[in-house]
Amino acid sequence: MRLAIATEDGNVAQHFGGCPGFTIVDIDEEGKVLNKTFIENPGHKAHQPGAVPMFLRNQNVDCVIAGGMGPNAVMNLQASGIKVIVGVTGSIDETVEKFLKGSLKGGESLRSHGGHGHEGYRH
Repeated sequence: MRLAIATEDGNVAQHFGGCPGFTIVDIDEEGKVLNKTFIENPGHKAHQPGAVPMFLRNQNVDCVIAGGMGPNAVMNLQASGIKVIVGVTGSIDETVEKFLKGSLKGGESLRSHGGHGHEGYRH
């Protein structure tokens, strides 16, 4: 299992597309963390709809975790067979721990776009 967690300052980032990067976590069949790596988000400086989901597909992730995400990104990832968990807050380490224990709960996407469009959707 390979997770991609939207990351900002060691915590789950609240804006999927605009986060500085992703913590990639590789987990074996027994639930042991094999590797944890930070990779830069190619969409951090310039918002290009669809680019970040494609980037993560190319990283072979199975699940994406973020505080907030727009509906198009969610649909794009899910169409590729990638599980999406939004509405998450907290540190990267506690998020991974909760995921491994099966207690990570998503919720309503915590990001609203504050004026720059996307057809009025919240994310």
